[in-house]
Amino acid sequence: MSRYFSLLPALFLMFLATGQQQVDVLIIGGGAGGTAAGIQAARSGVKVQVLERTTWLGGMLTSAGVSAIDGNHNLPSGIWGEFRQRLRDHYGGAKALATGWVSHTLFEPSVGDKILKEMADIDGLDVQFSAAYQTVEKEGEGWKVVYDKNGKKYSTTAKVLIDATETGELLPMVEAEFRLGMDAKSDTAEKEAPEKANAIIQDLTYVAILEDVSKNLETHRKKGLVKKPRDYDPKAFECACKREGGEMFGSVSDCQQMLNYGKLPNGKYMINWPNCGNDFYIDWPNLSEEEVEKEIEKAKAFTQGFIYYIQNDLGFAHLRLADEFPTKDGYPMIPYHREGRRAKGKVFLTVDHLERPYDFTFYRTGVAIGDYPIDHHHDKNEAAPEIDFINIKVPSYTIPMGAMIPEKAGNFLVADKNISVSNIVNGTTRLQPVVLGIGQAAGAMAATAVQKKQNTSGVSVRDVQNSLLASKAYLMPFIDVSTDDAAFAAMQRIGATGILKGYGVPYKWANETWFYPGRIVSEHELKQGLLDYYPKADKITASGKGATLKFLEGVFSVIDKEYDVNYIENNWKKWHIDQPLSKENELNRRTVSILVDQILRPFEKEIDFEGKPLGSE
Repeated sequence: MSRYFSLLPALFLMFLATGQQQVDVLIIGGGAGGTAAGIQAARSGVKVQVLERTTWLGGMLTSAGVSAIDGNHNLPSGIWGEFRQRLRDHYGGAKALATGWVSHTLFEPSVGDKILKEMADIDGLDVQFSAAYQTVEKEGEGWKVVYDKNGKKYSTTAKVLIDATETGELLPMVEAEFRLGMDAKSDTAEKEAPEKANAIIQDLTYVAILEDVSKNLETHRKKGLVKKPRDYDPKAFECACKREGGEMFGSVSDCQQMLNYGKLPNGKYMINWPNCGNDFYIDWPNLSEEEVEKEIEKAKAFTQGFIYYIQNDLGFAHLRLADEFPTKDGYPMIPYHREGRRAKGKVFLTVDHLERPYDFTFYRTGVAIGDYPIDHHHDKNEAAPEIDFINIKVPSYTIPMGAMIPEKAGNFLVADKNISVSNIVNGTTRLQPVVLGIGQAAGAMAATAVQKKQNTSGVSVRDVQNSLLASKAYLMPFIDVSTDDAAFAAMQRIGATGILKGYGVPYKWANETWFYPGRIVSEHELKQGLLDYYPKADKITASGKGATLKFLEGVFSVIDKEYDVNYIENNWKKWHIDQPLSKENELNRRTVSILVDQILRPFEKEIDFEGKPLGSE
C-alpha cells in the first residue's frame, strides 16, 4: 500500500505539468491578430500561449479562406511586411502574387498557414491547436482560462489576456463594455451615421476555393463538383457577372472577369464575391449559439449554391472545389466575419479622426496603420440603412494605442476586429494587414506590461511605439518613408510627435499620407511644430524661409538643450544625413527629423492615451 501512496506526489506533479500551465501572456484566438500578437510578444522575450480552435493559424487570412490581401500594399509594416515577403519568396516574387485584380497579394490559404506556423515556431510561443476555451476568470491581477483539447481539460494562468477572437467573444465574459452594430449619430458625431443605433452588423461570407482542373478532367471526373443545395435559387446569382459602373468594380462585363477577381496562384480561385455572390446575413447578436451554428451552415449552403451556379449555369465545370482545407467537405474551417463586438476603450476612433487627423491628437499614439477605404457589406439585409460608406473619403490613418485597451478590464487587451472604433470605421480597420498590425501592437503592449511589471492600462505609449519601430512597424502611414531608409525611425518618431506633419490624400482604393522627406522645412513650420512640447520655442523668431543648421542651433539653445556643435558635425555621416554639412544650406524634412530626434529627443516626452504631453518644459 505504501508503494502506491509514494506515487501520489509524482502523479500530482505530472498533472500540474500536463494539465496546468503558467505564462506571461495568454491569447485566445490564433487568427491574424492573435498570431501577430503571439509572435511579437514572444520575440520581445516573454512567455506566450495561443489557444486556437482550428488546426491552422491566420483566421480570416487562412482558415476563413480570405487569401486576397486588402490594402497596405505600399505600407509593408512589421509582421505584415514579413509575411508578405515570405509569400513572395515562396511563389517567386511580387508578380507571382498579383494573379487577381482585387489585390496585389493573393495566395493559397494552405500556404499562408504554413508560413505563419513557420513564423510562430519560436522560443517562448506555445500554440495549442484544436483548443476551445471553456471558462475565463480573474485570478488576482491576472487571468485563468480553462480549455478543452481532444476531450481533455487544461488550464492556463497569465498576467495578460488578449481577446483575438474573430467576433470579440471574450468581451461579455470579462464584463468589458462594448458596442455592437451601428452607432447613432448622437453617439459618434459622425454625420454619416444613422439617427438611431441598431444591432445590424455586416454580411459575412463562407468563402470557397476552386481550382482549374481542365488539364486533367479525366482523372477528376466528378471530384469537386458540388451538389445542388435543397433551397437552390439561381435568381440569387443572376447579376453576378454584370455590374455597370460603380466605383468598386468599374464595369464587370463577363463571368471570367468576375472569377478573376480572386484568382490565386496555381490556377485556384477565391470565391468571395460581393455582387450577387456569396455574402450572407446572419443576425447573430440576437441568436443563441445553437441558432448561430445553424445559420452558418445555411451560409455554407448558400456558397455551395453559388458554386453550383458557376459550375452549371455559367458553364465552368472545370472549376472544382479545391482540396485546400483539412475539412471533410472541402470548405474553410470558419466563415469570414467582417464585424463583431467592439470594445469600449480608452479612446474611441471615429470617422472624424480619420478624415482630419491633425485636428485631434490621437495620431500621436499610433501603433498600427491602414489605407483601405471604408468598405461595408450590407446587400443581404434589407433592414440596413442606406449609407454610402465607400464615398466617405479618408486618407491613410493610424490606430491609437488606447483603442486596444478596454476601459474597465485590467490586464486585458483586444487584438482583432474588436478594437474601440465606430461601426463606420470598422469598415476599414477590419482588413487583414490592419489586423496583423493591431495584433503586433497588442503583443508589444502585453510584453511591455509584463517586463515592466505594469498593468496594461499603465504602459507607456512611447515604450510600445519604440518596441514596434525596432520591429520595423509603422506608427504613421507615410507612403514615402521606407523601412529601408536609415532615417525611418527618426521620421516616424518626429511624424508621430506632430512636430512635422504628413499630408493626407483620399485616393481610390489605397489612400495615402505623404511625409515628403526631401521637402525643405521652413523656420515657421518647425517652430509651430515644437510649441506643444517646448513652450519656450515661442521666443524663437522664425520666418518662412528654409531652416538651416544655423537656425536649428539657435532653436536648441533657446530650448536650453545642452549640445555641442562639434557633436553634430562629428555625427553627421553616422546619422546617415544625406545633405551636405553646411551652416547655411536649407534643410529638408528628413535631415530636420534626424537632428531634432537626436538632439531634442521629443519622443522621450511621455503622452497620455489621447496624445497629449504629460507635463511640459
